[in-house]
Amino acid sequence: MADFTIDEAYQRLRSTGPERDGWLSNHAPMAAEALARHGYGAQVHRWLDRYADKLTDRPRGISAIPVEEWRDPLGDPTRAGDWLDYFARELADESWRAVLVRWWPRLLPGIAAGATHGVIRVGHAVRALLDQETPDRVAELGAGLAYWSARWQPLAAPGTGPYPTTDPRTALDRVPRVPDQRFGIRARLAQLAESAEWPAAAGAVPGIPTDVDRGDSGDSGDSGDSVPDRLAAIVDAAVVRYASHGYASPIMLVHAATAPNAVLRTLPALPAELWQPSLAAAWAATAAVTAAYSPAEPRPVAPPRRDRRFDEAWAGAVRSGDEHAIKFVDTATDTYARTGDPTLPGLVAEAIRPLTEP
Repeated sequence: MADFTIDEAYQRLRSTGPERDGWLSNHAPMAAEALARHGYGAQVHRWLDRYADKLTDRPRGISAIPVEEWRDPLGDPTRAGDWLDYFARELADESWRAVLVRWWPRLLPGIAAGATHGVIRVGHAVRALLDQETPDRVAELGAGLAYWSARWQPLAAPGTGPYPTTDPRTALDRVPRVPDQRFGIRARLAQLAESAEWPAAAGAVPGIPTDVDRGDSGDSGDSGDSVPDRLAAIVDAAVVRYASHGYASPIMLVHAATAPNAVLRTLPALPAELWQPSLAAAWAATAAVTAAYSPAEPRPVAPPRRDRRFDEAWAGAVRSGDEHAIKFVDTATDTYARTGDPTLPGLVAEAIRPLTEP
């Protein structure tokens, strides 16, 4: 029997806004989807009850966005209500896949939207839709696309120079840190445009040489690795790296892993010609978050026990109720399913302690 707990959660959240306090994201739809997927459906409504004081009302529209005039309000957060109305109309007239395919390439250059929460919310909605297509899940996809549109934010332009490694973890370690880390993400990302090292770091995806014909097949032609494989490797590297670097910004560095994982989850709903630009944008997002929040030096990590299980990490995340811990463990669970690394459960359980313990 299908579990529609997530649909009940989406119904509860339909009248809420995408943000609060002028910038902070509404994490409820994303966390609820992750909890329901991993067997914690019985916890979803209690979790929403605890999160309720962080929710705000759905914003009202200012004026309807004409279909052919979408560019002007793109990235204008004051038009969030208009974007919600816009995508409600779009999804009433067409299939969710058609709307997603049309809007994905429009939104992808602005992947930094809402500190990458725009693409993350869309990724959770797409995963739910690929499991089961329901009106509530379609509506949640519309809300995610609307949030991404309202907060659309491009990164500093990448370059085309060759990157010195094909290993994502080494590539992340070589991403240049922004020099001034005193302020929020917008101030930090703005510094990337002044970095002489950023164009090369963002422009060459690990595993893709810049001197080959990338074509539209979803394969770079340089190896047997597919785009999903390379994207998964970036996610996995960011998950492991969080254990040694996450202490500098436990909340923000979570997104170095969850943002590319949202793209990875969306690939099955996209045509192959969109896979390469999706991979490039996901790497740029991971590199940008890494540049903005990584510490100057990693923190030593004690060798994790090999006998721990992932349900320990889940238990800590669920018990704390922390939305970022829930979403990070959700992504790390995907990494574990791919790699089977016996040290990963213990590594993740220890890494999320700053999020789950007072």
